[in-house]
Amino acid sequence: MAASTVLFTIILLFLGLSDSSLQVQSLSFGINYGQIANNLPSPSRVAVLLQSLNVNRVKLYDADPNVLQAFANSEVDFIIGLGNEYLQSMSTDPLKAQSWIQQHVQPHLPQTKITCINVGNEVLGGTNTQLWSYLLPAMQSVYRALVNLGLSKQVAVTTAHSLTILGNSYPPSSGSFRQDLAQYIQPILSFHSQVNSPFLINAYPYFAYKDNPAEVSIEYVLFQPNSGMVDSVTNLHYDNMLDAQIDAVYSAIKVMGHSDIEVRISETGWPSKGDANEAGATPENAGIYNGNLMRKIEEKKGTPAKPQVPIDIYVFALFNEDLKPGPASERNYGLYYPNGTQVYDIGSQGYLPQLTFSADSNINASHIHLQVSEPSHCVHIIMCLLELIYSVNFLGGVRHADRSNMKNS
Repeated sequence: MAASTVLFTIILLFLGLSDSSLQVQSLSFGINYGQIANNLPSPSRVAVLLQSLNVNRVKLYDADPNVLQAFANSEVDFIIGLGNEYLQSMSTDPLKAQSWIQQHVQPHLPQTKITCINVGNEVLGGTNTQLWSYLLPAMQSVYRALVNLGLSKQVAVTTAHSLTILGNSYPPSSGSFRQDLAQYIQPILSFHSQVNSPFLINAYPYFAYKDNPAEVSIEYVLFQPNSGMVDSVTNLHYDNMLDAQIDAVYSAIKVMGHSDIEVRISETGWPSKGDANEAGATPENAGIYNGNLMRKIEEKKGTPAKPQVPIDIYVFALFNEDLKPGPASERNYGLYYPNGTQVYDIGSQGYLPQLTFSADSNINASHIHLQVSEPSHCVHIIMCLLELIYSVNFLGGVRHADRSNMKNS
């Protein structure tokens, strides 16, 4: 343990934290942590990165035990994913849902704060129509398993939808679900109402712009000053597309007879790079979109139709993922490169913050003032040192156990 103590002291000296204060603005949004890549940092380094940014909500697409273990005893809330490949078996055999929870959830509680299970992703409206009928029974099986295990009060159950589930979205007050999906969505909404879980949507104004850049205003999708649009039914004014998309979903839910279900954004973002036919996929636009999005979140305002309900958003995504299939944009939604440096400047100080340290130190009787102009360099060094501490402690524990076993043999 002496080695780890020395390393930790080095970190404190590096940061000047003897009697110092670290000022980092808390981030009010969640982040999607995808792992379809072969060059990502270890989960322990990601934990350090997110803690340095003060991110306290993370959404996974699986239940990776290495990630969940790395965030043990942290203040990070997790949405974990149960993949589409599990839906059929869990819809017909509730015991499989219980076994999955016992294997992937229970071992990490309460050290890791798992607060929600996302059952399937963008199932309804997807090309595998057979899964449509499996979705709700699988959600019900997972919920019943949580009840049986005494976890239903701390772990919610939901699923994430793409906006293709909407049959109409304009104007927002006339939003409605597709007729071919109504028979599946109606009972899912009743489930949400019964268990008090949120309705998740993956909303990307980028797609609307990419598909029709000549007709869709770039300012309207990037939260920039523009004339916007007025809903002819409600007379509400919309100055950005994301608000309009959210309210269209609320309207569709209301048509189905529900007004007690909260809509949350499980994914939104903008790619920094794309193929030649992917209009608008540039680092400049990505920086503007995410910077203005984060500023909007910090204002804690709702949509025109729900002004008193702050928008709950998970940004997509933490890292660029080099193995994702599809067009180039799919591999370039990350806020960060795998080495921990920012992909682009989001143009809003404090959201991906600079780190400022100010301290009076007795070291060499000098006054220390450290302002890190390149926070990614500082974060990278801290990540490496803390991971080394973790390794030293872990290996030290293993060696100690080995010595004990030798003595007892």
